[in-house]
Amino acid sequence: MFNLKPCYIKICCPPDVNVDFGFAIYDILFRSYLSLTSHGTRNGYAQLLTVDHTIGNVLCCKCGISMQPNAVNMCANCLRSEIDITEGLQKHVIICHCPECDSYLQPPRTWIKAQLESTELLTFSVKRLKNLNKIRLVQAEFIWTEPHSKRIQVKLKANPDQWVAAVQLRQHVCHRRTFFYLEQLILKHDAAARAIMIKQMDQGIDLFFSNRSHAIKFVEFIGKIVPSRSRNDKQLVSHDPKSNNYNYKCTFSVEISPVCREDLICLPPKVSNSLGNLGPLVICTKLSNHIAVLDPFTLRNCFLDAGQYWRASFKSLLSSRQLVEYIVLDFEAVSSEVNIGGSKYALADAQVARISDFGKNDTIFNVRTHLGHLLNPGDYALGYDLYAAYSNDSELDKYEGFVLPHVILVKKSYEEKWQKKHGKPRSWKLKSLNLEIDDNAKGRDHEEKMNSEYEQFLRDLEENPDLRFNISLYRNKEYQPSEMASLTDGDDAPFVRLEELLADLDLSEEEADNDSMRE
Repeated sequence: MFNLKPCYIKICCPPDVNVDFGFAIYDILFRSYLSLTSHGTRNGYAQLLTVDHTIGNVLCCKCGISMQPNAVNMCANCLRSEIDITEGLQKHVIICHCPECDSYLQPPRTWIKAQLESTELLTFSVKRLKNLNKIRLVQAEFIWTEPHSKRIQVKLKANPDQWVAAVQLRQHVCHRRTFFYLEQLILKHDAAARAIMIKQMDQGIDLFFSNRSHAIKFVEFIGKIVPSRSRNDKQLVSHDPKSNNYNYKCTFSVEISPVCREDLICLPPKVSNSLGNLGPLVICTKLSNHIAVLDPFTLRNCFLDAGQYWRASFKSLLSSRQLVEYIVLDFEAVSSEVNIGGSKYALADAQVARISDFGKNDTIFNVRTHLGHLLNPGDYALGYDLYAAYSNDSELDKYEGFVLPHVILVKKSYEEKWQKKHGKPRSWKLKSLNLEIDDNAKGRDHEEKMNSEYEQFLRDLEENPDLRFNISLYRNKEYQPSEMASLTDGDDAPFVRLEELLADLDLSEEEADNDSMRE
């Protein structure tokens, strides 16, 4: 078999020779070439007629040098002289230095000790610059000077990407469980691919886009996965009166419903009547673009869309952070198992006692629960302690003659199983967004709180298969199963099956460094 390379044929015919004769010779050579190729007519023809595309150059509109064309048809040197991304940033700052103790004055009266070219001195020097919020710093480093020099030179690198539209995503609750779940949905659908920066704030996140249409598309995506409402505003940045062009910065404020999964809700009387006298005490069982609520005493359920919720705009009576652990002493089934919204429930009567009461009192509560398909005598359950809780909810006061139950069980507890698994790696992991932490949200207490809430979120994923149905879980390559660990964890301990995990595909080393992973 011959290995032929693309060839170029030039046929020159004398004036006295017929042109058709030249084309006949070309046809013979062309057919001979195709007969020697191994892939037939189409591939041979494609190899023969290989065309090299050449991109033409243009002249710079300022200096006239030859260059590759771009949006402004201006070379890099001229563009750098015309546009200064550090405009408004201080270039020189006076710093008071004490040579005796190597201290620097932090106005008005604080002296900071720092060695020359140290990290502390670099941080101090950068913070002395004003208007840093107008640009995004990428890197800061010292420029070497003589030891006896009275000048400190710092080299700063700024990101030229400027945002045009910002989306402020907020949920006014005391935890971040919803945002942990949102983060996984955003990663799975690649909804924040056009964001130039994502910043973590106290009660939410801020996303910055270079185009207004990208921000609108992200707001529409959020409205499809959680009940939310939004409003927008714009600020004039510049105006060209000659061409009548306006440059705006747009801000979209998106508020997510404060009702979360497993929250206890007291429905307002109007909402309860519109839902067929449902409740008034219900549990939020699922949260998507609608809110699914369940009456734990009758197994009646209903769905509220975003419009229905925001017209009533009610809040949770108790949140999942107020759950109390109980032990089941006795158990009796009342009804058979039913399937509601893809989840199984069954009514049962149970006798429970608080774990915290052991050794203090013999208080026992008789409750009716919707967890008849899960609980057995000796099991642990998490529920809301309405017997000792103090509630001043205005909606609850509107129900005259309504008697509050002492306990409402919400889910089965696996705390004992989690204690055995504490500190052991999981067989799966999650991806995370590249977030910038707000300066006001930093601190040791804040970090411990975030780690605790994230660990609880991982446990919820293992306990609830419906919760992890819409997100992507990846295999942990560093995980090594142990036979002793599987024996001590218990047979009924929740876990993620191997067929639910995805293999993490790294297309390049650069992408592997950019995409951080959480275990």
